[in-house]
Amino acid sequence: MSRVTVRLGGEQRAGRGVSSGRVHAWARPALSAAALRSELSPGCILLSAMSDNDLPDVVCPEMAADSSNKPRLRRCYTGRVTVEPVLFLAMFSMALQGPLTTQYLWERLSADIGYNGSRSEGCTNSTSPLEKDVESLTSHWSLYLNLSGLLVGLFSVTLLGPWSDQVGRRTILIVPFIGLSLQVVVYLVVMYQELHVGYLILGRVIGGITGDFNLILAGCFAYIADVTDRPSRTFRVAILEACLGIAGMIASIIGGHWRKVQGYINPFWLAFAVYVFTAFYVYFCVKESVKDRKPSRLFTLGHYQSVFHVFSLPGENGRRSKLFLYSLAFLLVVTVHMGAKDLIVIYELSFPLCWESDLIGYGSAAEHLTYLSSLAGLRVFQLCLADSWVAEMGFLSNISGLVVFSLASTTEIMFTAHEVSAHGGQQEVLLYSVTGCEASSWRGS
Repeated sequence: MSRVTVRLGGEQRAGRGVSSGRVHAWARPALSAAALRSELSPGCILLSAMSDNDLPDVVCPEMAADSSNKPRLRRCYTGRVTVEPVLFLAMFSMALQGPLTTQYLWERLSADIGYNGSRSEGCTNSTSPLEKDVESLTSHWSLYLNLSGLLVGLFSVTLLGPWSDQVGRRTILIVPFIGLSLQVVVYLVVMYQELHVGYLILGRVIGGITGDFNLILAGCFAYIADVTDRPSRTFRVAILEACLGIAGMIASIIGGHWRKVQGYINPFWLAFAVYVFTAFYVYFCVKESVKDRKPSRLFTLGHYQSVFHVFSLPGENGRRSKLFLYSLAFLLVVTVHMGAKDLIVIYELSFPLCWESDLIGYGSAAEHLTYLSSLAGLRVFQLCLADSWVAEMGFLSNISGLVVFSLASTTEIMFTAHEVSAHGGQQEVLLYSVTGCEASSWRGS
């Protein structure tokens, strides 16, 4: 019987064929990958999960050289850094496009009805009926764009999410970037050809079919839930929140200044390039987190039934009711958070603020600073308060900020509102964490 010595994550394991030395193989030259796998300890998950093509490369390079002369692509698997760059780059592109899309709608709709804007009048006309029409049209088309992506994405995310529990997370992290790249292409065609803004809905539908940013967000947090235990999960989720904040701040400032100098097209080309790059990054650099993968049909009602089962099956300590309430609270928080973004940009464009694109970028950056301040506040407040009270403080900060926004009439008050809502993201971090824990407890039961 041949003996195999394998290094597995620097951990020495007792048992046949597993130690902490370098990778060696004392095997017969004709030993197949299947036979070699049978010699491995059951605890050696990494090697037992490898395909017949990959296993010889790791255990016995000579076997790989004899089996094929074709060059092989190497993956750049990372260590503790996993999906953080994925979420960072995705958020960068989304934050780059968001305010610019609203401003593009404002300018196109203003041109369609012959409105020159408040800036040409010194931002002093508060009763212009044309401005009110532009505000109404811009808010309506923003609503149409958001709803078209949301309604389509509602079915695709609930389909692809449970599917990833069986086939792995990497697929659902690649597919949305393909759809978002196509969405940007549609936007660029509309801008180049000056088509009606209604064609932008086509791009949102394409993005929604492939899961949109929601699937990226769900995939990243599911990935973290796969690779972390409960004590460390809250902090890892907070790190993802920090990635959202840093990426959003950088993209907002860049987009605001870039649009003021060169217009809308070049920033959208950058968003397209980032989406394509991130798709390749996931393919080559993100290791699969689902160990027990198995083939599964994509288009089946079973995936929707699995989502229903998560909320319908009973559990210990009222797990079902807790999961439902956590999910409902998260839905309401995200609805308010995402719904206010476009409205704030429209308010900044109109009287009495009449902001330019660079100032809108700074305002959006201040909004994304909430992710970082919430991360710092979370770590500090958890030292002396229970998670429930930390979440209540986040809700209070968010509500206070929205009240100040509704009363703001100057630039100073607008930025003061962002400061007041500095801890408005703490409840999102905690809801991410507790919802993931409850769902994981169901999956493990």
